[in-house]
Amino acid sequence: MADYYELLNVPRDADVDTIKKAYRRVALQHHPDRNQGSKESEERFKEVTEAYEVLRDPEKRAVYDRYGKQGLKGRGSGPGGFTGFDFSDAIEIFMRDFGGFGAFEEIFGTRRQRREAPRKGQSIRVRLPLSLVEVAKGVTKRIRVSLLESCDGCGGSGAAPGSGPVRCPSCDGSGEDRRVQTSILGQFVSVTPCRRCGGRGEVITESCSRCRGEGRTRGEQEIDVEIPPGVSSENFITVRGKGNVGPRGGPRGDVIVLLEVEEDPRFVRQGADLLHRLPVTFSQAALGAEVEVPAIEGTLQVSVPAGVQSGEVIRIRGRGLPELEGRGRGDQLVEVVVWTPERLTPEQEQALKALQEMEDPAPSSVAERSRSGFWSRVREALSG
Repeated sequence: MADYYELLNVPRDADVDTIKKAYRRVALQHHPDRNQGSKESEERFKEVTEAYEVLRDPEKRAVYDRYGKQGLKGRGSGPGGFTGFDFSDAIEIFMRDFGGFGAFEEIFGTRRQRREAPRKGQSIRVRLPLSLVEVAKGVTKRIRVSLLESCDGCGGSGAAPGSGPVRCPSCDGSGEDRRVQTSILGQFVSVTPCRRCGGRGEVITESCSRCRGEGRTRGEQEIDVEIPPGVSSENFITVRGKGNVGPRGGPRGDVIVLLEVEEDPRFVRQGADLLHRLPVTFSQAALGAEVEVPAIEGTLQVSVPAGVQSGEVIRIRGRGLPELEGRGRGDQLVEVVVWTPERLTPEQEQALKALQEMEDPAPSSVAERSRSGFWSRVREALSG
């Protein structure tokens, strides 16, 4: 697929108004209604609409400018590298930004009878809890959702078995109500969906007893959701075309999966970095030590340097969480917290009193302390 900017014929620094005008011009040029329903024009119309939908959104545009179309994968619903963007989505976007039936009639210079297309089913939202370990590795989760399915009794038509929809007598099958209004400027024709058939052009005279004419019944489905590594609770994933069936044979909506990453008592998450607070004894802080700390996968050996101060952080590069867009991996941070015992044995108290007699007073600030000769005296006092 061509570059989005080339598809719309705009410079890379074009503002939103320029992008919108360029899209309208190119979309009208390739709209199938102007090209005898050409499949090639339909595909081009879809491509330029996909480009427009990305470039009009500052966040998606920034990702595209930096990483290209591949960078948009896995960032939730919508076009631009997201699966499932089709011609019906393109038409919906065009109609959203450039008006309804009246706008099309004005654009294409014609008035023709249109039946309302089958309505898309509503999207549903589900919450999916994830552990931090699942975030680190990525995971495929199978979820069970309650959905509106096509009625088995009528095949989704809403009509009783042996019967079927008939042409709407109010609009004669056009799906439209037309009203002519006269003013000093002349006659104006307003076109709205038929109130009796809802724009479908057909009505049901005998409803299905199972679904009562709705064409849908409640059911359950299992859906596999692929969770990429590095997600957070701010992310969501859209599974296209797996939601509720639309009324009377309409296409399915989507399932929007809201991610909820559970807290892990071992870590504090800071983006892709993981912070672990490590308690150490006074002697470990003074003399240094090799300690084992938990990692997102297994454990890590950490060297605590002699003379470390409470609050200092040891950084272990590349042992945090993966970046969501696959740009690398965060770090694990180990914050040293010096633990002071609340109760001492007589031996411990004696050793510390011996240290107290020979230790230097605390410096005015930690950064100004002098270490020369101090730790050798500490070791001597504690071993005496």
